[in-house]
Amino acid sequence: MPTTYRSYMPDQGLLLPESLAEWLPEDHLAYFISDAVDALDLERFHERYEGDGRRRQPFDPRMMVKILIYGYASGVFSSRKMARKLHEDVAFRMLCANNFPAHRTIREFRQLHLKEFSALFVQVVKLAKEAGLVGLGRVGVDGTKIRANASKHKAMSYGRMQDEEARLKREIAGLLQQAESQDQSDEERYGPDDSNGGLPPELKRRADRLKVIEEAKARLEERARQADKADGRYVDEHGVTRAMGGRRVKRPYGQPEPAAQDNFTDPQSRIMPTSGGGFEQCYNAQAAVDEASQLIVAADLTNSPNDQPSLVPMIDQIERNTEVSPQLVLADAGYASEGAFQYMEERQLRACVSVARTQNRSRLVNAQRYPAFARMAQWMRTPEAAAHYRRRKVIPEPVFGWIKQVLGFRSFSLRGLTAVSAEWRLMCTALNLKRMHRMSWMPA
Repeated sequence: MPTTYRSYMPDQGLLLPESLAEWLPEDHLAYFISDAVDALDLERFHERYEGDGRRRQPFDPRMMVKILIYGYASGVFSSRKMARKLHEDVAFRMLCANNFPAHRTIREFRQLHLKEFSALFVQVVKLAKEAGLVGLGRVGVDGTKIRANASKHKAMSYGRMQDEEARLKREIAGLLQQAESQDQSDEERYGPDDSNGGLPPELKRRADRLKVIEEAKARLEERARQADKADGRYVDEHGVTRAMGGRRVKRPYGQPEPAAQDNFTDPQSRIMPTSGGGFEQCYNAQAAVDEASQLIVAADLTNSPNDQPSLVPMIDQIERNTEVSPQLVLADAGYASEGAFQYMEERQLRACVSVARTQNRSRLVNAQRYPAFARMAQWMRTPEAAAHYRRRKVIPEPVFGWIKQVLGFRSFSLRGLTAVSAEWRLMCTALNLKRMHRMSWMPA
């Protein structure tokens, strides 16, 4: 008996148009993100296009937001890849409803609405809190290094900048002298010529490179001045740089260390040690994660490799986003500081912050000089604190694992601290909605 196959006619036309609602399973993430975005307040996204009438007819901001959030939630971060997915991927095509913005349009929309995407993260956190998904019992705070959209090979140290600056100035002076001699020779031979051919190409290349190096030097010097000012350093009446206590400092005030680096592609990124070993051009992404729901309730980003200054801002952001104080904050030794511990004691906030890495012998903390530090060290030696602290690794670290290993978000697409901060919050928004979908929460 011959085999009978199911009907397969790829060239068969459809008698009636299909509904977008039939393209994917009912519980698909794309439908959830579409419904969730419709439930959010997108007024600020619309404000930019008000008053244009029929002149421009931009794409609907609702659709653009859905495409970007679903892209980040499904591991597609490039605007070019998103534009291609609109044609090839059923979920993307359902979200765009047969609108096909070019990759430039997607990229510009993301770039133009940085503040709006940051505010969208807060909206989603408040929505989760109102829905009872966020408990704020134990909250883990942690940071992870994410590569900047810049190569570390495009960075240069201050010492080398000084050498390159001197070399380029010598070469430019030599080329100018050579050009002047050539012009004088041509004028004697052919007569005066009023036309100006501009700078020779080799001279212009060197002049452009010199300008870039001088700007990078100025950034490093301004950074050094700000750091010296924050450390209380000053210049006495004899022009000697001194520390806060009057001790003489060899390095002149506002002069960077020779090894200090600046990146030409993204000057606001920094060289940072990474978990895999070595150093990369990175930003330090911060997240506060609720234990019960594994939702990110606060997100921030800095260009400092040190986590220490981020603890207090992250706690403040948790309270702003949720209007509730966490019952217990967990953080590793990188966040330990006397100032942060004093702040939490004044606010009567409970925390378990390791001090072992900051003080090699935590039992010998100077209680006279660092009283809050000593009290935290004493608390961390109790069985109760140890039991709480053991939960730290299983709260924020799985979230970073989802972001970097599952979704593949290991490098930013944007450049500059402001833009990258907004992209980080967009990533956290997408991950929160993905998590809320797994929790079977339904938008109102």
